[in-house]
Amino acid sequence: MPRFFITVLRAGIAAAILFGLFGQLVIIPTTAADEVDGFPPYAPYALPYTVVALAGVACVQAVLAAAWRLLTMVERDAIFSAAAFRWVDTIIGTTIAATLLAFAVTCHLMLADIPSPGDGMELISAFAAATATTGIGACLVMLLVIMRGLLRKATHMKSELAEVV
Repeated sequence: MPRFFITVLRAGIAAAILFGLFGQLVIIPTTAADEVDGFPPYAPYALPYTVVALAGVACVQAVLAAAWRLLTMVERDAIFSAAAFRWVDTIIGTTIAATLLAFAVTCHLMLADIPSPGDGMELISAFAAATATTGIGACLVMLLVIMRGLLRKATHMKSELAEVV
């Protein structure tokens, strides 16, 4: 892989991690406080939903850190080794955790009696977004598991080829 492309990817990963940190420290708590100020009946839900949002961003940051490590392995031409599986498994596990968080939010929005300031469209939209996020997360986990299988096969084939040569 060209050095320029690796540098651009690393810059993107670093920017995404820093933006996530900004979101965790500023955007998410401020938005939760603003929602409670605008509609006080949301107060009991502010802390739990803030914690879930912070955990979700932390999951994305963990995936980005693992992707950085995999990118380093690509740079060193060591991606087809047993060490890569630890980072791929980290990505899969973290994606499962984020999907479970989205599923928990979906279930809560479906079952809880949350007040709404207007005609209820806010809750319907939040439920639709949480449902879509859960579905996309589940699809991503399945895709990652398939790609892990392909990595395992390629690693095995490379080791067999090395024995022949």
